[in-house]
Amino acid sequence: MALVLHTYKGNKGAYKALIAAEYAGVKIEESSNFQMGVTNKSPEFLKMNPIGKVPVLETPQGPIFESNAITRYVSRVNGDIPLNGSSLIDYAHIEQWIDFASLEIDANMLRWFAPRMGYAPFSAPAEEAAIAGLKRGLDALNTHLASNTYLVGHSVTLADIVTICNLNLGFATVMTKSFTSEFPHVERYFWTMVNQPNFKKVIGDAKQTQAVPPVPSKKAAQPAKPKEEPKKPAPAAEAPKFAEEEEAPKPKAKNPLDLLPPSPMVLDEWKRLYSNTKSNFREVAIKGFWDMYDPEGYSLWFCDYKYNDENMVSFVTLNKVGGFLQRMDLARKYAFGKMLICGSEAPFKVKGLWLFRGPEIPKFIMDEVYDMELYEWTKVDISDEAQKERVSQMIEDAEPFEGEALLDAKCFK
Repeated sequence: MALVLHTYKGNKGAYKALIAAEYAGVKIEESSNFQMGVTNKSPEFLKMNPIGKVPVLETPQGPIFESNAITRYVSRVNGDIPLNGSSLIDYAHIEQWIDFASLEIDANMLRWFAPRMGYAPFSAPAEEAAIAGLKRGLDALNTHLASNTYLVGHSVTLADIVTICNLNLGFATVMTKSFTSEFPHVERYFWTMVNQPNFKKVIGDAKQTQAVPPVPSKKAAQPAKPKEEPKKPAPAAEAPKFAEEEEAPKPKAKNPLDLLPPSPMVLDEWKRLYSNTKSNFREVAIKGFWDMYDPEGYSLWFCDYKYNDENMVSFVTLNKVGGFLQRMDLARKYAFGKMLICGSEAPFKVKGLWLFRGPEIPKFIMDEVYDMELYEWTKVDISDEAQKERVSQMIEDAEPFEGEALLDAKCFK
């Protein structure tokens, strides 16, 4: 009997086993007629896995479920190979990183991803906790990879396979470049590994998402109208799915901001100028900003956090601002922002400056980013020289700012 893997296309758990099979020289057949939500609820499937999850591997000795267990089995079908290490301590370290990738990376990433995709209820505090946990895990991974090409030893092991498959879903769905750039060694590791022939043969061309999916609106969460036609099975090239996803996401509607009249201010040109100016910032970047600024096509806004008296712990305040900027990813094409955390001691004050496409704060941002209501928003009057100077000082991180030291300054670009 051949080894048969029951799964849907794009399942990261199945990727682990299939990549291990490539390294181990093991042939695995994938079930050709598997349909998520149908096949895995059949009596025959439930005999193999009573809770109906995938993947499941059929073997001559009986079925195996849970992706890490399947991957370990596949790696040993033809005897022990380097995927399992060359010593007892290697084996222990491989198991260590497999657990780490599952508990610190995958679990937190799914807690962020699933509500964004509508597979679980959205909770802003829960998302903040998930992102903070994921960053903690990625920071530890980044530190290890600063002096290591692979997680264990000097070649690919099961630890790398499991970790990369977990990271791949994150890169494809919620972990944007602005998020992962904090972890350069993780980025280097990920792109090196996914371009290895055995990884690429299974995963294909890995891609990084451009934006975090918006929080599903309350309207979208209401019961849908009765279906008129049955849904077609998702194509093989579909992006990775989560758990028991059964329907492909609907195409996004055109953003109203894309329909505005063209503006002589090109936002990306300003962002490049800001990023590339390393000296004479006031004379080059600030002057360039005001030369570019188009008050007809864009608007400037000050924001002040309403609850500064709660900002008693520095790292909590910084995480709060970081979470806000992360949730603003959906506006990256249409906005530029500076967030200043002011004060040398608690309570810390959070103040911001935002440039938005259009004459008002875009409605989709107000609807989707819950943090917006935590701030007082004031439109900048550029005819007021004092307000215009305040804009300039916030862009250049002037210190002291309004009589206070800067704890930190964060840029959204």
